[in-house]
Amino acid sequence: MEVGNMRDLAGSIRARRRQLGWTQAALAEKVGVRRYWIIDVEKGKSTAEVGLVLRALRALGLTIRLQPRDHLEATSEIDLSDLLDGQDNEAK
Repeated sequence: MEVGNMRDLAGSIRARRRQLGWTQAALAEKVGVRRYWIIDVEKGKSTAEVGLVLRALRALGLTIRLQPRDHLEATSEIDLSDLLDGQDNEAK
C-alpha cells in the first residue's frame, strides 16, 4: 500500500489492528503507550512521535519500504553531461 500522508498511515494501522482482532488497549500495551495515543494515531495525528509510530508498526508486524516516487525517479535519471554534450553539438 502506498502511504502519502498521516491519514493513510493511520488507516493502515487501524486496519491491521482490526485484522489481528486487537483492541486499541491491547495495541497500546504492546507499544508501551496509553490507549489515547493509539486513538490519536488512528485519527491521523500528524505530530505523533516517529519512534512510537515505528514501534506500533513493528508490534503490528508491518514494515515501511521507502522508494522514490515515479516522477522524482525519472528526474534523477537525467545525465547532465548528456544534456551539455547535446548543447555543444548544436553550437557547432
